[in-house]
Amino acid sequence: MNIRKKIAQLAIMLLIISGSAGVVTAQQDPMYTQYMDNLLIVNPGYAGTKEIGNFMVVARNQWVSFDGAPRTRTFSFHTPVKDLSLGVGFSVLSDKIGPLSQTGLYFDYSYWLRINQDFRLSLGLKGGFSFYRADLTSLETINPDPIYQRDIFKNFLPNFGVGGFLFSENTYLGISVPKLVENKISRDDYSSEYIGREKIHFYLMGGHIFTVNEFIKIKSHSMLKIVKNAPVSFDLTALAGLKDQFWFGTMMRLGDSWGLLAQVNATENLLIGYSYDLSFSELNTFNNGTHEVMVSYNLNFFK
Repeated sequence: MNIRKKIAQLAIMLLIISGSAGVVTAQQDPMYTQYMDNLLIVNPGYAGTKEIGNFMVVARNQWVSFDGAPRTRTFSFHTPVKDLSLGVGFSVLSDKIGPLSQTGLYFDYSYWLRINQDFRLSLGLKGGFSFYRADLTSLETINPDPIYQRDIFKNFLPNFGVGGFLFSENTYLGISVPKLVENKISRDDYSSEYIGREKIHFYLMGGHIFTVNEFIKIKSHSMLKIVKNAPVSFDLTALAGLKDQFWFGTMMRLGDSWGLLAQVNATENLLIGYSYDLSFSELNTFNNGTHEVMVSYNLNFFK
């Protein structure tokens, strides 16, 4: 590994591990290219709004060929409850970047209010817990530092969040804070300079489906993510669909990356998606892009 690549890798790890006041912090929640189909992860108000039960699996490998690059796996399920204006769901998350890994289990509940003939407002609650580990002893350091002589284990960090989701058949708007508690994730023997915490993430999202004719539709989606002491993340996505079966499109994460997406409704209830991203930054020199695969299956429990 050349020295420039090693420096870039170590810089990323330090940005993630450190989380104290006055130190630049990275966004801790994983990002997705096909976020529009995976909104339950960040917004509990989304639970049940598809009006049918839905299972989803997402596998994302970011910055392929880069040592310690992020790898994210999620499994989620949500469904409306028959004859009641509410939805329930849960999600399991596994995220690893360099020496840092987290696993989370969260449950979601939403209650819907009728706004008018077209729109409903879903108010959601999210609750669960995460497990963190920072494998600091695996890092190669030039000068010995006691900070890296023992790993960090945080085996139970409870948290909760809230979200609102306004939706109709063709339009949605959402706002959410999936984690409201800034749990400490550093070792107890760290000095205040190295205290790391879970950071509060604010999400704004929206989308609309435009019907061109009986064969072609256009889906537009956007998501804004705000974290204190981290760059604002803003995604824009557009997909063109043929007969509601084949979808092709592009996305741009402003100032960060761009990508291509393709999705196919293999059956009436099965949706399979793939995306490929390339970074704008200098990291593009050291990796072969980002791959993401999504599989979604609808199942009507109350048929």
